[in-house]
Amino acid sequence: MTGSPQKHPGFVSLVGAGPGDPGLITQRGLERIRQAEVIVVDHLAHPRLLQEAPTNCEIIYAGKQAGEHTLPQEKINALLVEKCQAGKHVVRLKGGDPFVFGRGGEEALALHEAGCAFEIVPGVTAGVAASAYAGIPVTHRGIASAVTFITGHEDPTKEDSAINWPALAQGNGTLVFYMGVRNLPLIAQRLIENGRPAETPVALIGWGTYPRQQTITGTLENIAQRAAGLQPPALIVVGEVVALREQLNWFEQRPLFGKRVVVTRSRAQAGELSRRLETLGADVIEFPVIRIEPPKNPKPLRLAVRETSNYQWIIFTSVNGVDAFFNALHAEGLDTRSLGHTKVCAIGPATSQALEKYGVHSDLTPPKYVAESIAETFVQQEDLTDQSVLLPRADIARSFLADALRNQGAEVEEVEAYRTVLESPNNLDAMRSDLAEGRVAAITFTSSSTVR
Repeated sequence: MTGSPQKHPGFVSLVGAGPGDPGLITQRGLERIRQAEVIVVDHLAHPRLLQEAPTNCEIIYAGKQAGEHTLPQEKINALLVEKCQAGKHVVRLKGGDPFVFGRGGEEALALHEAGCAFEIVPGVTAGVAASAYAGIPVTHRGIASAVTFITGHEDPTKEDSAINWPALAQGNGTLVFYMGVRNLPLIAQRLIENGRPAETPVALIGWGTYPRQQTITGTLENIAQRAAGLQPPALIVVGEVVALREQLNWFEQRPLFGKRVVVTRSRAQAGELSRRLETLGADVIEFPVIRIEPPKNPKPLRLAVRETSNYQWIIFTSVNGVDAFFNALHAEGLDTRSLGHTKVCAIGPATSQALEKYGVHSDLTPPKYVAESIAETFVQQEDLTDQSVLLPRADIARSFLADALRNQGAEVEEVEAYRTVLESPNNLDAMRSDLAEGRVAAITFTSSSTVR
């Protein structure tokens, strides 16, 4: 039973989250996350995808790891039915593709039998994506014209195996085993016993598409020894295409590959910096130590935006200040025309770009991105004697800039545009462990408030 998402009755979207890299989720999958009232999420779905969910969305963790099931499959099925029958739009967020070793078929059947409307949103499966990120094309003209996906979770020694080992061993296509790390020695042995040459290239790809990706290569004869100690999740790729990795290994060559970098910006602002670091290959850990909130008393800011024509200068020292100012301006039913002949100063290119988003060009941008540089620039380029200056700022901002401008003869009005509130990161214990064991290469601080 399928159809479009609707509130009454409920609706379930079985969404493939992709193999790990959050950028590999489909556009429709992302849309469904943003519409969700309930998300039932797997262990292998990237946690950053949950940041796209509505703030009032109920998040239920149903992760499965080797030997550890938070919820048995039968309870997951029942949970999906329960939430659907309660009239909720439910997203079942599954690593990879729901129908490729994801038990999505079982969940869809349970929904069908309960009369619940559902849809399938396919995802990029790890067998293709992790191989590609390791520089291994699963098919290649003249080398492999077929690829087979096999569960590696089944015990290769059992007599009534559902896997046709002779057929797999005697073909020349690429074999991709999911969930087979613990059975790797037996998988290699069965393939060799059934006719696959012992020198056949093999790759083991751990945490595929993540910045922590680890790829170990060898042959059927020696891969078990070479990969000893590698823990799940990992993918096994068998076939001559593995040899192409020597020329096609692109992902692991990025300049920051394997470097763990901590981003301390507020959650709302961390995304862009995180994406840029990940583009360079970094393993980014978002660890927000502050969050931005409106002032407890919004009246001074609202009064200031109504009287912008009274100021000769407005000085913005941060993107947050820009956003807070223009949000207040629009809330008063005003727009940029109310700035009139008031000049604008911005500290740093990011603040200038934030102004341009609202259609305002900075009249003055100091060469250095600190308050001291603003003061020096005004001394060199402007006479502030008897000039009225508005300074929208954070509640904990330093007084240096206002004092320096007053020393130049300006009449400075400081107005609290936003509050910087200390955050309590939920991954504090993990961060302490990473720091203690030397797993962090760098910590980024984009403001003095994040250092405090």
